Amino acid sequence: MNTITFSRNIFIPVTDLCRNRCGYCSFRKEPDRAHLIHRSEALQLMDQGREAGCSEALFTLGESPGLVPGFQRMLRLAGAADLLDYIIELCELALDHGLLPHTNAGLLTEEDLIRLQPYNASMGLMLESLAFLPAHALSPGKRPDLRLDHIARAGRLQIPFTTGILVGIGESWQDRIESLQAIADLHRAFGHIQEVIIQPFDPKPGTALANSPRPEMDDLCRLVKTAREVLPSDIAIQVPPNLADPLPLVRAGASDLGGISPVTPDGINPERDWPREEELQIRLSGYDLKERLPVYPQFVERGWHGERTRALAASLAGDDGLRAKKYIF
Repeated sequence: MNTITFSRNIFIPVTDLCRNRCGYCSFRKEPDRAHLIHRSEALQLMDQGREAGCSEALFTLGESPGLVPGFQRMLRLAGAADLLDYIIELCELALDHGLLPHTNAGLLTEEDLIRLQPYNASMGLMLESLAFLPAHALSPGKRPDLRLDHIARAGRLQIPFTTGILVGIGESWQDRIESLQAIADLHRAFGHIQEVIIQPFDPKPGTALANSPRPEMDDLCRLVKTAREVLPSDIAIQVPPNLADPLPLVRAGASDLGGISPVTPDGINPERDWPREEELQIRLSGYDLKERLPVYPQFVERGWHGERTRALAASLAGDDGLRAKKYIF
């Protein structure tokens, strides 16, 4: 029986202030409406995550918020002087709550990655596309070369890494293949990519792409099959089960469902509810649905996950490197 994995997580939006203005994004907020999470809010989520049996704290934030006017004032109001120091503090709080941090903070310098590495079980950055797209015209951080450089830096530092492509934002089929090939080349060079997300575009009201169509299931299945051919076999292919029916995509070659939360909504697609584990087990009858940690077993074995996360990861992992203790939500 084929195994399909997922992680149980909480979504912690550190800030929704972002220098990018992507044509499909509803996460980003204008400075007068943006928010920086306070410790009390983060602690409440962590308490709920621990009680619900989560193993992952997913920290997300808009890219380079420090370049947006008003952010320093937000930091001061939160009682913080430096964003990276604040993220590290939140990661330490997560570890104290039995949660393994996974941080997706947009483009970072090598120094920033080195500072965050000890406190994270894994990290991530979506490549999205190698193409220069109109949807990214106002998003300097979405330059493909910059994102490839970031993923390579993480590889040189031996950081277990999640990346992926966004499907349906104006890219061609060839663009998708070239993006997957670029990810495959990075993994062959550094061996650090644990999963690649095939994420279907979900149109949001009020955005430039609000009236654009969602990708068709046949197209997604074809892409998953192609990804399985292009990517090295030790990279998992992930599909979000709140954005598309997972069964045909699993049949096409996907092996992971990503983070599913019993506590928090999908912060990027909050209107798309997470399916319950019982629902997924019924839908994926014939497959063995198993919970994993935010760091995959092969990287636990190599010891690539952050030094401060190793004791907790060892206590949460079973003999197979997946999650040892079973929770139902």
